[in-house]
Amino acid sequence: MVTRVSTTGNYSSVLANLMAAQQRQIAAGDQLATQKKGSDLKDYAKDAELLTAMRSIKTRIEVYQEQNGLIADKLVTQDAALNRVADAALGTRQAIAEALASGRVDTLVEDIQNQLRNAAEGMNARYGGKYLFAGGQVDTRPVTATSLADLTAGPPISSFFLNDNFKITAKIDDSTNVATGILAKDLGTDMLTAFKTFQTFQQGGSGPFTGTMTAAQRTFLEGQLATWDGIREDITNEAARNGLVQRRVESVKGDLQTRNNAITGMMGDVTDADMAMAATQLQAAQLSVQAAAQVFISLQNTSLINILK
Repeated sequence: MVTRVSTTGNYSSVLANLMAAQQRQIAAGDQLATQKKGSDLKDYAKDAELLTAMRSIKTRIEVYQEQNGLIADKLVTQDAALNRVADAALGTRQAIAEALASGRVDTLVEDIQNQLRNAAEGMNARYGGKYLFAGGQVDTRPVTATSLADLTAGPPISSFFLNDNFKITAKIDDSTNVATGILAKDLGTDMLTAFKTFQTFQQGGSGPFTGTMTAAQRTFLEGQLATWDGIREDITNEAARNGLVQRRVESVKGDLQTRNNAITGMMGDVTDADMAMAATQLQAAQLSVQAAAQVFISLQNTSLINILK
């Protein structure tokens, strides 16, 4: 039996080999360029379901990471505000102690007025344009008192706090919620009450605080030292609780990064190309293209048409 050989058949066979070699060359080149085995899920048909699940997990982790970054920044700002309020309490205590030591109260009212202003600014601190200690009323300044005289003008201390009762909580991973909200009235009621007590005395029969300290003034101020020690301790404890939340968020951030790295590695096992193998395949495909092209040229030179010329 004689196998029939035709020029057209040979051309078709060689051309098919050339095109296949070119496709292999392109595929291997794409893998080297992108370092991936494919460009979409259809290129990972047998692992598509697993890959989709892993991408979903990775996306959820990254959302938590972004959110926790914002929470961590907010807590840093909140810590600075709490420390400012605590410093105002300490400053008030020190102003009283210095007056007792010197026996003079020439600047005591002015000093304590400044500390009230510092405390109010701390409780009215903002993050991202929103008031930190206002509960859900984030666009409303939570503390309205600006001077000692405001506190004895008639309204009760509670009227100077405009926050509501909503305490913000945040979900920092699938299983962890943390309370990040602190209310201005919880933070400052005792403080404004103590400032009011001072101003009431200052405006009463044993006031005002000017010049040399009187015996009645000394007795009153000595009693105030313990009050301000307690106020500062309470605010410092609040700052410490805020610090505990900060550490918890940082711990979860580290855990999320570890999980993200792990899922990225697992996805890479599915999608990442073997660069050494891809380079070998590219080299083999290039040789195949060159060989098929050479055979094509050879066929042209040995064509019956060329022989008959």
